[in-house]
Amino acid sequence: MTPTHTRVRLLQGLALIATGLLAGAFGYGAANLVPTFGAVPLDMRLSFHAELMKTNGITMQAAMAASTLGSLALAVVTRGRARLIAGAAGLLTLASFLITRFGNVPINGRIKEWARTSAPPADHAEILRRWELFNDLRTLTALAAFVLLTALVLGRPAVSSERRG
Repeated sequence: MTPTHTRVRLLQGLALIATGLLAGAFGYGAANLVPTFGAVPLDMRLSFHAELMKTNGITMQAAMAASTLGSLALAVVTRGRARLIAGAAGLLTLASFLITRFGNVPINGRIKEWARTSAPPADHAEILRRWELFNDLRTLTALAAFVLLTALVLGRPAVSSERRG
């Protein structure tokens, strides 16, 4: 195995694992946490949501960074279709980050305040629906990135992604 082939395989593994973890975490939240949020009293949802964000922020940012950097690094060391697929996956995970940062995070700050004061505004249901929409969007972008990388890794061995001499 050549050093280039080894590097490509390692980057494929990193990108695939990181993006799989990201898609899995977002998917778990969309499939399990969000429906549970809707089934419990509002004060319980707000308290749990605010507490969850304390640790979630760190782990999810790390997963988004590893996914994006791994995919973009893979795009740099590959060529042709593999480069396009890895680059698209990197852009999709970057989209997950941007949706989170500019969609979910500001609402998380509001939820944290509501949990402290136990006084959500009259339009809290609409704000929480908007948070769920952003959550669905970031989940879909992460899942799409994972599907692309899985197809890339399963569909083409790393050596065929390199320029042959």
